[in-house]
Amino acid sequence: MEKLDAIAALAALAQGTRLDVFRLLVQAGTDGMPAGQIGERLDLPSATLSFHLNQLRHAGLVTFRREGRSLIYVAEYAAMNGLLAYLTENCCQGDASACGIGVCDGSALINIKKGPVQ
Repeated sequence: MEKLDAIAALAALAQGTRLDVFRLLVQAGTDGMPAGQIGERLDLPSATLSFHLNQLRHAGLVTFRREGRSLIYVAEYAAMNGLLAYLTENCCQGDASACGIGVCDGSALINIKKGPVQ
């Protein structure tokens, strides 16, 4: 991940509603969630939800697909893992084992199979 991409992703997530939406989509897994259901779960008006989903989409953190009349939004796990890897790639002075098991191993995050976060 490039620095400007990381800045865009962090800026998008630095707002409470967008962080809630993104976390909900991560929990939903690769099947995603219809926009209407996201709005219901987070008690958001459709215009507000649309604005926040567009911000997340422009940051590369979510995508969507059309199913009939519904828009299904899905978290971009590769982008999320790329951001985590970017943030942790040089932690612990390059010695990830000094930080504990898996805490700073950003290189491993890139190779995680795209799927729901447990």
